[in-house]
Amino acid sequence: MIITSSEVEERAIEQIADLMCVAARTAPKGKGIDNLVTLIVNGQEKEQLSAEMRRVAQESGMGFFERDANCIDKVPLIVLLGQKVKPMGVKPCGYCGYADCAECAQGTGVCAISVGDLGIALGSAVNSAALYHADNRVMFSAGKAAINIGLFDKEVKVAYGIPLSITGKSPFFDR
Repeated sequence: MIITSSEVEERAIEQIADLMCVAARTAPKGKGIDNLVTLIVNGQEKEQLSAEMRRVAQESGMGFFERDANCIDKVPLIVLLGQKVKPMGVKPCGYCGYADCAECAQGTGVCAISVGDLGIALGSAVNSAALYHADNRVMFSAGKAAINIGLFDKEVKVAYGIPLSITGKSPFFDR
């Protein structure tokens, strides 16, 4: 039997994405409350994601959305991490800008501890990708587009994308 490098790399990138989701899930969470949502997107949904990124770039004038969409087009899949941002009930805190969690929940505040949990999960996920030498890049633009097109349920308020590449040259640098 002969297994080609393209077959190995196709299987490996899916395994790495799975392991990234595991690393994100097991990352420490504030008060032990897990509000993380993980997705792996490829195929038609990945194409919809990059199309939305281009739409946002055109509408907003933020060119990095277009740049990042071009990167997404070059990779087989993208890992998305989103957070159901809910006040955590930590006293005293106030990092959200409100006096307490009840006031935050009634207003338009975003729980800083909950968003911080997402950042820790992102760090764990990209560390897993790095352990296997898969090129990756954390992208706000991909997370925002994923929320816009409804890839996450409505409870997810903050998300980031991590496209993965196994190629001789990373598509995320020297673009």
